[in-house]
Amino acid sequence: MQRVKPEAGQIVWNEATFDKLVASAPEPLVSRMHVDNAMILNVIARPGDAVRSLSRLTRDNHEDAAGRARLARRAIRLGRSLLDSGVVVRLPEPDAEGRTLALTVELPEDFALNQPLAHFALAALELLDPDAPTHALDVVSVVESVLDSPKPVLLAQQWEARGEAVAEMKADGMDYEDRMDALEDVHWPQPLAELLGAAYEAYRQSHPWLPEDALAPKSVVRTMWEQAMSFTDLISRYKLARSEGVVLRYLSDAYRTLRQTVPDAHRDPELDELIDWLGETIRQTDSSLLDEWEALTHPDGTVVTTSRDAAAPPRPLTANDRAFRAMIRRAMWRRVELAARDDIQALYAVERVCAALTDPPGQVVMDAAAWDAALGDYWADHAEVGLDADARGPAYLSIEPHPDGGRRWAVRQTLADPAGDRDWVIEADVDLDASDAVGELVLLTTAMRRM
Repeated sequence: MQRVKPEAGQIVWNEATFDKLVASAPEPLVSRMHVDNAMILNVIARPGDAVRSLSRLTRDNHEDAAGRARLARRAIRLGRSLLDSGVVVRLPEPDAEGRTLALTVELPEDFALNQPLAHFALAALELLDPDAPTHALDVVSVVESVLDSPKPVLLAQQWEARGEAVAEMKADGMDYEDRMDALEDVHWPQPLAELLGAAYEAYRQSHPWLPEDALAPKSVVRTMWEQAMSFTDLISRYKLARSEGVVLRYLSDAYRTLRQTVPDAHRDPELDELIDWLGETIRQTDSSLLDEWEALTHPDGTVVTTSRDAAAPPRPLTANDRAFRAMIRRAMWRRVELAARDDIQALYAVERVCAALTDPPGQVVMDAAAWDAALGDYWADHAEVGLDADARGPAYLSIEPHPDGGRRWAVRQTLADPAGDRDWVIEADVDLDASDAVGELVLLTTAMRRM
């Protein structure tokens, strides 16, 4: 039944309603106690016997008898998982503060297992090749696989993937019925799905209490990083304006898990740069999520927050130099990747989006015709654009103060050609004031030319 909302100022209750509220029995409070990895780690970090403390917590609470037994069984299962994964070790003798269990010393200072499958993620990280050029992104994929799935994003990614698949199948002349059957196998991007799926099945052999379908490979943060997407770009591309809260919560969970769960042995400069970029992206979108978390992790009040005062804007984007330069590198590399594919329309679309960020909108110098002409001249000189690890290196990118002065940077990305001539570049301007004003990188390409 569709009810009509009352008019403003109209009272929808009467004396009988008030008497009913007064005379009715109050709604009983129901215990919602939950044992998770974070609780166990916090108890282990405190002085005293953690096993005895956990036993007392699971017995002395407001759950009924069945609920207390359920909590005890869950604490035992999670404790075994932590011991088996090496996160927690037994001490041969109690230490000076009476602890019988301890965290392994290789973990970060603010280490926390804030996801149910975080202990599996730690084990899965050992399967990755630390020397692989995609190691940092593979770590992100492992972490994303244990996070709760943001369904609106995944469904939008699946819709896009199926649209591209249909276009390819039509071009190949595939019949309608065959196309519909083939589309059943097209899903959202799932990096490392085969590796993680096999690892999870093996992990469940020794942890049979884990749900069979708990693992969920996906690529949201990884896609944003690979394609140099801002939060606005992500929302616009997948039409998620009505699900911004879901997306922001997912990105915040990913940031906290990456920062607090990945051990130092699996961190490298690229991953640290990615984590900085993700944190700054969230902060510029809505700093309240990170401010509340930082306030909890620094109870002494040393962290200065901005979200409590509605009139106070978040800190300038350019204040985080490391994250801001990472955004520039990703934005320029994205243009290199599109140029290598000769995707003129995508290159022009990137420029339009960047130009629309400012008020009034900036001028698009490299429109579709300009990109087409520049790439035509490049293909006349070289057969391909290099995309290997060396081509992404710092030797091919220059970020300098703009010669015209002001708070602007001149960026030059050199293209890696097969002959090694390095005679073609993509040049762009970065407006620092505009970037601070909108909370996103404002970078416009000015030329693709032969040196």
